[in-house]
Amino acid sequence: MLITRSLLSELSTAAGQSPRLRKNRNFHAVDSAPAHRLLNALEPESYVRPHRHLDSAKDETMIVVRGKFGLVIFNHDGSVDSATAIEPAGEVIGVDIPHGTFHMILGLAPGSIFFEAKAGPYVPLAEAELASWAPAEGSTGAGPYLDRMRMLF
Repeated sequence: MLITRSLLSELSTAAGQSPRLRKNRNFHAVDSAPAHRLLNALEPESYVRPHRHLDSAKDETMIVVRGKFGLVIFNHDGSVDSATAIEPAGEVIGVDIPHGTFHMILGLAPGSIFFEAKAGPYVPLAEAELASWAPAEGSTGAGPYLDRMRMLF
């Protein structure tokens, strides 16, 4: 499988047409695979609720392929520990996030895509992994919260 610019464009188009304004392209065959490798397209209005992965095998690595992202790392009380812009031509092009770290990623430019690698299998986030201090996806508070986070960049 070649990763081409046309594949990236198709993925960005699909993200823009998705209700959640994001779309992934998995390279692993099944959700139960022991290693997950995927492209993740995320448009600027997509809200990814701050979360953490409690499983010690679920560190995740992201490398930006196209566009620009904002990475926010939080303290356990919801205060911002750091906010970093990540882009292919920037000083920071990716991140490795240890398990247990509250984080969120924001698309800062249309058509932004990152490559992600983490351990499988896919398991939906448990309630303890979602930041209780951040609004739920789809809630009325999600948009204003996303706007506040975007102002960090």
